[in-house]
Amino acid sequence: MVFWRKKKNQKEQEQEQKDDELLHRKGEPELEPPVEYEAELSEELEHELEETETEILDEIEESPVPNKDVKPQTDRLEHKTNDLDEDHDAEGGWLSRLSGGLSKSSSKLTGGLTDVLTRKKLDEDALQDLEDALIMADLGPKTASKLAGEIGKERFGKDITPDEIKQLLASKIEGILKPVTRQMEVKKPEDGPRVILVCGVNGVGKTTTIGKLAHQLHYKLGKKVVLAAGDTFRAAAVEQLKIWADRVGCTFVGKELGADAASVAYEAYEAAKKQDADILLIDTAGRLHNKSNLMAELEKIKRVLAKQNENIPHDSILVLDATTGQNAHAQVVAFREAVEIRGLVITKLDGSAKGGVVVSLADQFNIPIYAVGVGETVEDLQPFKAHEFAESLVGISS
Repeated sequence: MVFWRKKKNQKEQEQEQKDDELLHRKGEPELEPPVEYEAELSEELEHELEETETEILDEIEESPVPNKDVKPQTDRLEHKTNDLDEDHDAEGGWLSRLSGGLSKSSSKLTGGLTDVLTRKKLDEDALQDLEDALIMADLGPKTASKLAGEIGKERFGKDITPDEIKQLLASKIEGILKPVTRQMEVKKPEDGPRVILVCGVNGVGKTTTIGKLAHQLHYKLGKKVVLAAGDTFRAAAVEQLKIWADRVGCTFVGKELGADAASVAYEAYEAAKKQDADILLIDTAGRLHNKSNLMAELEKIKRVLAKQNENIPHDSILVLDATTGQNAHAQVVAFREAVEIRGLVITKLDGSAKGGVVVSLADQFNIPIYAVGVGETVEDLQPFKAHEFAESLVGISS
């Protein structure tokens, strides 16, 4: 009986052994067993560690969400398409928030351009200073060299004013960003809901991004949305997504902590199809992108969904935190090996001086950038616009 069981599970045992070798390489010291003890914690720290369900999103300064029983006004949606756009001309609107959110990145870039802006001619030294400033602003060496070279070809040795340098730089950056400026497709397929898998490492804002997208899809476009809690490793992530679903008026599908994420995705698709939902947004665990066994789990979710329909997921979005700078490149490379990343969402641009990474991501990977986030409110996540972003990054006020 023991022999039979061993033969039956031989493949599983071999796979577990391979996974263990990936995590514990030869020569590394053994991990010591955990020691349980009663730690003395202050009342303040105990409160931080025991967040209540209602406190999970307290730090998010979101705009009031309409009652979930109130249906969207169809007359306001008639002139809208699949664009999750916002009124850019309104006072204090998106363009204003974008400029404000990119102020740190803009200050860093223009500060580095000081030596260039004080020169009357664009000579070799000025171009070198320009390239250095672009690298310091997190555009990356390749993109920085490319931009400096293109500007040098057009204006080398010629008189140039500070405003002309900014306008020329903004124009070149816009040229890099335009090919990746694409709206996220939200049209429902004929045979079920549109399935969107949302990926990314811990802390980038996946769950919050899903909540904001669900709000815009439901209340602005009148879509019926289902949210699936595929991050089954963190209780806070499941609770946070459930709170978003309640606020937005969307169906929530989740299971107990530690449940198989692929089964959550499978059941969520069945529920969404049964309810005739338009969109299914699936949250996934914040995977360490350098751990192959965790990435394999993401691949498993994709395989399980494909059993329902070979065309799903219809979209896989990678959420990136702008504060990580050039490390975002490594995350794109790793996640592309597990799933076909079809779009990016860049968050936390307001808390970073590394907004230039958006330009290098567009230049190096040519992956559509669906949206950028420059704050905590629902309206601070908006579709990506090349022209507005380029001008805000170099400090040009439209």
